[in-house]
Amino acid sequence: MRGNDREAAVRRLMEQTPRPVPPEIHTEAVRRGGRMLRRRALARRVLWLLAFAAAVAFTVWAMTAHPWVEPPSDTTPPLTGW
Repeated sequence: MRGNDREAAVRRLMEQTPRPVPPEIHTEAVRRGGRMLRRRALARRVLWLLAFAAAVAFTVWAMTAHPWVEPPSDTTPPLTGW
């Protein structure tokens, strides 16, 4: 097929009357799409909840463990009796 023949074939396909979509396919697609949107919304809420719980857990750990404070040195004995 040359370029002109291909273009004519594509034009013929595009100019044909479209076949109607059966109603059961439409309702099934709407049902599945709604379910998919609800699952995505639930997953998004769960992820936000997990992120919030992780932030709270990190804050509580940091407030109790004080990771920014240097631990006391145990290698040298205390100097007493000078």
